[in-house]
Amino acid sequence: MSSLKWFWERFEECLISILLAIMTLVTFFYVVFNNLYNVFFDLADRYPSIAGIAEPIGEFIMNVAQEMTWSIAITKACFGWLIFFGASYGVRTAGHIGVDAVVKLFARSTQRTLGIISCTVCIIYGILIASASYEWINAMYIANIGADDLHHFDIKLWQIGMIMPIGFTLIGIRFIEILVRILRGKQVGLGLADESGDAMKLAQGEEK
Repeated sequence: MSSLKWFWERFEECLISILLAIMTLVTFFYVVFNNLYNVFFDLADRYPSIAGIAEPIGEFIMNVAQEMTWSIAITKACFGWLIFFGASYGVRTAGHIGVDAVVKLFARSTQRTLGIISCTVCIIYGILIASASYEWINAMYIANIGADDLHHFDIKLWQIGMIMPIGFTLIGIRFIEILVRILRGKQVGLGLADESGDAMKLAQGEEK
């Protein structure tokens, strides 16, 4: 049970790390293959004695590089998924910037009420977008449209776009968790990042 709780509390970090690793590795190998074959061709020109070995290797690497047109598409898809998991991560860790200067002028009880209202609105918004995006994904699933440049892996457009209902559902769940904490008195508002407050602290630290 504790391991499941640990995973849920770090769910976004795990997926973000995986997506970043995929993007980094794909981009790295794409760049390497696009520049490495020239090395073998240069070796074949400079040392004719090894041309029979160097040229086939260079041609093989060049063909691999030319066939990696899917690398940009897979990187874009991973980046799209990264955005939604990052948004959920920001909600859970209070990473989103909060514009609550006016809210903080009210009494603590009023701030709590406004926090409940804000959470409720965010949850409703998440449900609406998740529901609407699910209908769009269902239409894509029925159409069975393939994703551009990803036919090598038989990836469909709906498989990439399904991050929208998943992402907004996850964002809604994170706001529900915040709402529960507010109702239990563990926090007052949404717990968003206070950029102006952080800037003031940095300025005071520099003055000292």
